[in-house]
Amino acid sequence: MPERIDQLRTEAEADLAAVTDAGSLEQFRIKYLGSKGALKTLMAALKEVPKEQKAAFGQGANALKQSIQQAFDDKRASLDGGGAAASAASGTSPQSKGTTNLDITEPGLPPRLGRTHIITQTIDELIDVFGRMGFDVATGPEVEDEHHNFVALNIPSDHPARDPHDNFYVKGGKQGDLHLLRSQTSTIQIRVMEKTKPPVRVVAMGRVYRPDEIDATHMPMFHQVEGLYVDRNVSMADLKTTLIQFAHAMFGPEADVRLRPSFFPFTEPSAELEVKIDLHGTGDWQWMEIGGCGMVDPAVFEAVGYDPEEWTGFAFGLGIERLAMRKYGIGDIRWLYENDVRFLRQF
Repeated sequence: MPERIDQLRTEAEADLAAVTDAGSLEQFRIKYLGSKGALKTLMAALKEVPKEQKAAFGQGANALKQSIQQAFDDKRASLDGGGAAASAASGTSPQSKGTTNLDITEPGLPPRLGRTHIITQTIDELIDVFGRMGFDVATGPEVEDEHHNFVALNIPSDHPARDPHDNFYVKGGKQGDLHLLRSQTSTIQIRVMEKTKPPVRVVAMGRVYRPDEIDATHMPMFHQVEGLYVDRNVSMADLKTTLIQFAHAMFGPEADVRLRPSFFPFTEPSAELEVKIDLHGTGDWQWMEIGGCGMVDPAVFEAVGYDPEEWTGFAFGLGIERLAMRKYGIGDIRWLYENDVRFLRQF
């Protein structure tokens, strides 16, 4: 048995010395190191070795295997990538026979990039439109107290808007004060005026919450943009001019604006804002209600410490989902939140 080990070592050294290219190196690997090579056959002969010689034979066979493997690796390195070349020639890798190589010259598939959600796109566009008119962007908390959500906005305690069925009230607050998920972004206007001396020109955007039944046009959570402009001698003409500029920027130069008389506790006079737009780009121009607006009620100014005899202002509130749906011809608000990539990739 020791003679077989010595004979195999001599043969391997002679064969390896004759290797001059990648192809012959691969043939050497198969002959000696392959799954059916000489070393595998030698190890299989261990069962024929007498018991008292098994340990010595096993050590000698393992030493031979390591020696041939090291000699093979050195030869492959000296051939400057011969193993990889042999793999390309045979369609296999030196380490794993039968494994197809990667063709690095084949063009790869570009990764799919994400897209900005249509709501975020609309918010960014609104920030740009009103930013060019001089409006700053303001934010505020989504969990509000009754003072900012109702009292400071001139909404009395017996007003239907404060009904528990129309709000998401939450537990907590100092001294037992009721808190709720804000039902309008007008709360941000109050917070801005509490901390800022006039003149003020801001737009406030964010999520608002109302327990509406879910259907094609209603969700219990949606987004609003509120605008506020406070200065001396502000009038309804300033409000309408701002809204006309907004409509032209969002829906095109042919879009028109009209104000229908309405009522809101925090504005006086108040109006519903309607915009005439081209639905789906088909030439079918229709009037669509997109929000409310009006002159800030003097009671609101008094609640934040503004002198209503000196300062006047206007405010407006628009539903962002409604704007997106009108502009892009989206027929169901639920589509915006189903996260169907086939839908979202269209915008």
